[in-house]
Amino acid sequence: MHIFPIIEVGGFRIDLSTWGAIIISAAITFLLARLAVRNLSVDNPSKMQNFMEWIMEFVHNTIASTLPLEKVKRYLSLGMTLILFIFISNLLGLPFGIVFDVHHASWFVSQETLDAHGGHVHMAFWKSPTADLAVTAGLAAIVIFLVHFLGLKENTKHYLKHYFEPYPIFFPLNVIKEISKPVTLALRLYANIFAGEVLISTILMLKVWGVVFLAAWQGFSVFVGGIQAFLFTILTMVYISQATIHHHEEDH
Repeated sequence: MHIFPIIEVGGFRIDLSTWGAIIISAAITFLLARLAVRNLSVDNPSKMQNFMEWIMEFVHNTIASTLPLEKVKRYLSLGMTLILFIFISNLLGLPFGIVFDVHHASWFVSQETLDAHGGHVHMAFWKSPTADLAVTAGLAAIVIFLVHFLGLKENTKHYLKHYFEPYPIFFPLNVIKEISKPVTLALRLYANIFAGEVLISTILMLKVWGVVFLAAWQGFSVFVGGIQAFLFTILTMVYISQATIHHHEEDH
């Protein structure tokens, strides 16, 4: 199994392949969004415009399934950003892998690492950023912070009250439930993408037969990447709905 280039800055271990992949994913997401609004036309829309309109309609319907229709427009940009960035990030490691054999210590490979791997390592400089738990945990943390912020701001009384429902004794369980939300968001996305990339590395070891299996697995990985992006986005909207929407019938 290959390793990734890691440097230490101020006691923090920084994975260069992850940071590079995050920057590329963000750049591709921004580029797609910019191209989609370039030369907009009602009479003769471009293929890119039609494609992005289809995605926007899909995200709009997804949000509308969890939030009142009048609130959908407010969160449409968030939903579009999440689903595009995560989907692109999930697929980034599929096309090819940049792997080098490293035999000498350098600024990103210590001598201890080389000795632990028999004097040489397979160094990978390309992967999906969502195959790193730190990235998915960061995304989940941002989403959950937004959820609680909106809950406290827009639905203060009932948001705080739900921690003590149906009875005050359930407070610890409700706190555990809230803690589990970012944990499951992060682990679900990370585990699926990381497992896919591990399988790709294993398939490549099969050489000739690996080409056949790789083509089939990459096709399936595109499907998995899309499903995971969708799940992360719709769960985000569900959590926002739970925190900000108060159903009056609950008072009766």
